[in-house]
Amino acid sequence: MLLTFEDIKKILPHRYPFLLIDRVLDVEPDRRIKAIKNVTGNEPFFQGHFPHNAVMPGVLIVEAMAQAGAVCLLVEREVKGTLVFAGIEKVKFRKPVVPGDTIVFEVEVLNLKKRFCKLKGKAFVDGNLVAEATFSSALAEM
Repeated sequence: MLLTFEDIKKILPHRYPFLLIDRVLDVEPDRRIKAIKNVTGNEPFFQGHFPHNAVMPGVLIVEAMAQAGAVCLLVEREVKGTLVFAGIEKVKFRKPVVPGDTIVFEVEVLNLKKRFCKLKGKAFVDGNLVAEATFSSALAEM
């Protein structure tokens, strides 16, 4: 299942500048997802991180992984609310992400209960692992 940017906006409540995935390449609801983020020099966070050596903040890479995971879990559900972080563990950053990179996120669902889930995400640029994390999320009423 391929999802466009407009499809993603129908699922997630995030908007500019905090919607961090551009397209879903493949998704098996409640199991796994593959999504992308095209990183450009126009990203607002590059103004301060760092002006003379632009590097995407690691916390935003993890946030993008979580957004991909949320799409995986919400794509076929009619819910009122959103997924929020309940925990982040085993985070590793291996290489910097810079303007011009396309990040490919691969996120798998490890455990799914009624309102809580645990996921594992990996981020790749040009086939190289740049970051990974295991994170927990909870469905929050909004």
